[in-house]
Amino acid sequence: MNVDTVTSLLVGIAVLVGCLGIIVPVLPGSILIAVAVLIWAFVIGTPAAWIVFAIVAVLVAGGMSASFVLTGRKLKEMEVPNRSVAVAGVLAIVGFFVIPVLGLPLGFVLGLYLAEYARLKDPTTAWSSSWGSIKAIGLGTVIELFLALLAAVAFCIGLLIHFL
Repeated sequence: MNVDTVTSLLVGIAVLVGCLGIIVPVLPGSILIAVAVLIWAFVIGTPAAWIVFAIVAVLVAGGMSASFVLTGRKLKEMEVPNRSVAVAGVLAIVGFFVIPVLGLPLGFVLGLYLAEYARLKDPTTAWSSSWGSIKAIGLGTVIELFLALLAAVAFCIGLLIHFL
């Protein structure tokens, strides 16, 4: 195997891990995709590879921005403090290790609810706030994942162009 093939294989794995990382926040996500394709473009060195990197960079940046802006805007509208999301993130990580895979979303939901309950002192309002936050975060994640998958498709097209 030559350097192009090995690099393409490793970068393909990194792109897959990056897409999974958007869903499972313990893994690196969009940034991993961009860095991996940058390395691929550098190693391949053709104009087509750099065009593929530019497309991937725009898609990844768009996904990260949309996720950040849409989620942040919705959470501010709902007056959910960053502290509640941070508590949810910590409990998600703990949950991931206590109950593999399922513990991540369960820990996040539980952490967000507990933080909101501690803040609002009303279980119904806390659940309403938590559920709205989960939907906002979910929407941002779906958009980021969609654009990351488009970036993965662009990388695959780049592979086809390079190797065919």
